[in-house]
Amino acid sequence: MKIWATIIFLAVAGTVFGQLAKPIQFREETFDFGAIAEEGGSVLHEFLFTNNTGKSVRVLTVQASCGCTTPSWTKEAVAPGKTGFIQASFNPKGRPGYFNKSLTVTTDLDPTPIILQIKGQVQVQGAASSSTEFQVANGGWKLKTGSFNLGKIFIQNEAATREFPFVNGGQKPVTYTGTFVGPKYITVDVKPKTIQPGERGTVKIVYNAKLKNSYGFQSDNVEIVTDDELNPNKSFSVYATLEDDFSNIKQEDLQRAPQLKLQNTSVDIGRIRPNQTAVQEVALSNTGKKDLDIRALQGNCTCISASSAKSTLKPGESTMMRIEFSPGDRKGNSTKAVTLYSNDPLNPVQRVTLTAYIE
Repeated sequence: MKIWATIIFLAVAGTVFGQLAKPIQFREETFDFGAIAEEGGSVLHEFLFTNNTGKSVRVLTVQASCGCTTPSWTKEAVAPGKTGFIQASFNPKGRPGYFNKSLTVTTDLDPTPIILQIKGQVQVQGAASSSTEFQVANGGWKLKTGSFNLGKIFIQNEAATREFPFVNGGQKPVTYTGTFVGPKYITVDVKPKTIQPGERGTVKIVYNAKLKNSYGFQSDNVEIVTDDELNPNKSFSVYATLEDDFSNIKQEDLQRAPQLKLQNTSVDIGRIRPNQTAVQEVALSNTGKKDLDIRALQGNCTCISASSAKSTLKPGESTMMRIEFSPGDRKGNSTKAVTLYSNDPLNPVQRVTLTAYIE
């Protein structure tokens, strides 16, 4: 089980590595307060940012979209590599229900503003409160997370099912209409159909990996249609990592199985310039006793592409995997990866890590 946990961790980490480093990098640009009490007074969140440029940066103005939100910020210039803050104070008095407010941040680095958001659900005194574990609001619904992560699913599975609880944190019943929008390999159901204020419900996701027929980390979107006055069409990301299942393979078959061997599992590209494409090659070999099928090569960033000269290797045969890294406007240290999926039952998922310094 450890190897599967590692793979899932790396797939999630890959989405982090794939994010574009910005000159002014906020730790988050949206913050959800969750459920807050109207009578509890103002709530405060601090957005922290790092100056990734080579010169000092000053925040000139921060403009709130509503008089209910009061901003403050670092007044002095933030030196290269140092951290500053934008604070947002929200007053819930007289504002029951869902809220979503913005902060428009202008710096002396770029005239294009940065938009930050705060959101949450204001509850009036005496209303049923959500459990503290349900902190993410989507209209009247409150969930543990804002997306549905199904984890690892085997390609052979036609009906992998996961259930995600939520509560109705609003003041009115919310009914699922029975309609959802999504890809054909995902189905959605909500039980019970009508959720009273303060009650719990369940979103059931059924994922047909056999119909999807892809490998690696997958991201999709579903929209659940309700009669929720705050947000009737609820959009969610659905994540899954798709792999082959070799758990039932017999010992004698393992001894005759294909085996993928990588020349290197890590590659140092060295120093490159922005917008320059770096190309590396890694040898792939079949050291097993049956044909090896290279089923997918997946980079963890749109800046990475990989291809193999051959997709099937006979026993003893080798080929080259070509990896192209195009950093775009990124700067500084960068770590990316390519994941290989094959029919090697002992190591069906392997990874090559690339490091580079972008000048």
